[in-house]
Amino acid sequence: MKKAFIFLAPGFEEIEATGIIDVLRRGEIETTVVSIIDDYIVLGAHGIALVADVLFEETDFSEADALILPGGMPGSSNLNAFEPLKELFVKHYESGKIVAAICAAPLVLGGLGILKGRRATCYPGYESQLTGAILTDEPVVVDGNVITGKGPGFVFDFGLTLVNVLKGPSEAEEVAGGLLI
Repeated sequence: MKKAFIFLAPGFEEIEATGIIDVLRRGEIETTVVSIIDDYIVLGAHGIALVADVLFEETDFSEADALILPGGMPGSSNLNAFEPLKELFVKHYESGKIVAAICAAPLVLGGLGILKGRRATCYPGYESQLTGAILTDEPVVVDGNVITGKGPGFVFDFGLTLVNVLKGPSEAEEVAGGLLI
């Protein structure tokens, strides 16, 4: 079974986090919700709390197929300030595995140099933080092992793209059908 990890920091975009988790789990991808703070309960940007499955420091990421960042503010900035997460993303990216971010969160990938020479998208206004990226206005962009999404209105597109990349088009089509998309 494919394994994905999605990371929550205070101020995350709730629609993106829950939408991605839901779509991946419908696609039968083992999806673990990770808190980067010392609490399982993480408060989103609009006052909605989610309960993480695990805390970052107690988690083994060695079998991860995909690492995913929801956006939101100040969630994306909080993710970007957490050095152990950034080290994990660099190692995962360099091993050729999937790294993904939506909304403002691609700024984390941009700051790590992961987007240099790659096509990418993000929430309007954060383009300058996607260092070295070839910017597009597309809802979701796949360039090699990097997936970026524009924002909350495209969460289903983003989640279904992850299912497609991890499990194939027939699984993505099945999930989309169940969602009436």
